[in-house]
Amino acid sequence: MRALHAPGNTLNANWAYMTMASLAWSLKAWCALLLPISSRWAVQHNEQRRRLLTLDFATFLQAFIEIPCQVVKGARQVRWRVQAWNEWLGAFFRLLEVL
Repeated sequence: MRALHAPGNTLNANWAYMTMASLAWSLKAWCALLLPISSRWAVQHNEQRRRLLTLDFATFLQAFIEIPCQVVKGARQVRWRVQAWNEWLGAFFRLLEVL
């Protein structure tokens, strides 16, 4: 069973690893709780929030953090062009509006 396996060989290294893991897990939960719900799409948005709360962290990384995009600089602006689609992009952009 590898549920509590930590890669460090000292107590301080294991503490730092567990702290980073708990902060990452909290980031996922806060993203789900901050996700706005509009009255028109309440059923779908509540389902997305529930699914996001129950996602494992590897799927969260792939859906919300590791989004492939192209950074374009020009005319004193920086733009990000999303290069790939996934089912969580709608929720991601709704979350960006709140943040």
